Amino acid sequence: MLRQRTQFLAGLLFLGDLLVLAGAWLAAFAVRFSGWPVPVYFGVPEGPDYMLVLFFVPPLWALLYRVMNLYRPRVLDSSRQEALDVVKAAALITLCLLGTGHFLIKLSMSRIFLVYFWVFATVGLLSARVVFRRSVRALHDRGHNLRQALIVGTEALGQRVREQLELHPDLGLNVKGFVSRDPEEVGGHCAGLPVVGHVDQLQATLRDEQIDLVLIALPNDSQPGLDRLMSELDSELVDIKVIPDLYKYSLPRGSVEEFEGLPIISLNGSPLVGWNRVAKRLFDLSLAVPSLILTSPLIALIALLVKLTSRGPVLYVQERMGLDGRTFRLAKFRTMEVDAERDTGPVWASNDDPRRTRLGSILRRTSLDELPQLWNVIKGEMSLVGPRPERPVFIENFKKSVPKYMLRHKVKAGITGWAQVNGWRGNTSVQKRLEHDLYYIQHWSLRLDTRILWLTLFRGFLNPNAY
Repeated sequence: MLRQRTQFLAGLLFLGDLLVLAGAWLAAFAVRFSGWPVPVYFGVPEGPDYMLVLFFVPPLWALLYRVMNLYRPRVLDSSRQEALDVVKAAALITLCLLGTGHFLIKLSMSRIFLVYFWVFATVGLLSARVVFRRSVRALHDRGHNLRQALIVGTEALGQRVREQLELHPDLGLNVKGFVSRDPEEVGGHCAGLPVVGHVDQLQATLRDEQIDLVLIALPNDSQPGLDRLMSELDSELVDIKVIPDLYKYSLPRGSVEEFEGLPIISLNGSPLVGWNRVAKRLFDLSLAVPSLILTSPLIALIALLVKLTSRGPVLYVQERMGLDGRTFRLAKFRTMEVDAERDTGPVWASNDDPRRTRLGSILRRTSLDELPQLWNVIKGEMSLVGPRPERPVFIENFKKSVPKYMLRHKVKAGITGWAQVNGWRGNTSVQKRLEHDLYYIQHWSLRLDTRILWLTLFRGFLNPNAY
């Protein structure tokens, strides 16, 4: 029900956006070819040609809706971020319609008309969102279309459900309170809501509070009593939702699927499946190939300097672990003396590491030693953005001492990543790096990849922990 209601609201907003875009197109045509304020120099074009382009608005906007995730729940995003997304989407739909008209209809569009359309579309889309969200909130504030809900369970799981529902006011749920397993809690408060009853008197509580929806959020140790609870609810005309006590395991990307009528809970799936995997690969290739070409003179110069300033090979090739625990050969410019680990064994580099060459210190500080990994990206062994790949010898220790460490291998390793642009690179806290890596996997999108690459330009190359 919660997902369906969110999808219903997103569908209404999508239809409203289509109407806004159609209106913006018609308004731009009327204003541009009215001759005011900018005169028409080459005559008024045929209206049907311009109107034919309108038929491409729904599929193009649906594509942008999918790629940019425009209708996601705005829980953590600010209004400014949503406005920025809308401005970018309006610009993209303008360019898409320009290309459609030029290549499919052979229509040479007025540039001033396109500017008008972009302005009208941007203002219209922003205004529609403000009106829509305020209208939904006003209806809920006045008590319209609200559903009265009750949470069964005052433990950590029930409190988490309460927190998440509070972040989604658009769902139209009014949580009346909690039902507890502990009789001493009845009459008190939990997570800012009253504890209105005990599980043994659940049916009476439902009638007294006029409840429409029951959210059962009980910990695993209460499962023996769940059968009795469900049998009592069989005679009640309320919607029942059971939240299993599995959220603490569900990293990085949990989901619920259905197979032949059987509900299947996925606790740690990868976000990069299906079209997401294709989009990620195309994104990597579209940037890695030109980057390798553009930096090839610099790569050749560094290779020459490495060869002239120290004995040994130019590249240092090392085994690392990537997607699904598979190992691959990672290439870097050699920054240390030959056989640097002969006496110490596998160890992390440290500040003022005596094993580094003079040129190697500069390359590591500027991260220029990572440039050969563009070839690993093109080969498909790595991605531009992802958790940094680690050596298998270190991973054997980490996976025993750091819970959920192996979940970071649900996506391809990256040249840069969310942990790196936030300062967690090199010989820093493994736990903090893992937290950032799991955040990246859980919130992955091409927009986040773009943001990380942009931040890398300012934070990633020069870093105090790069040594």
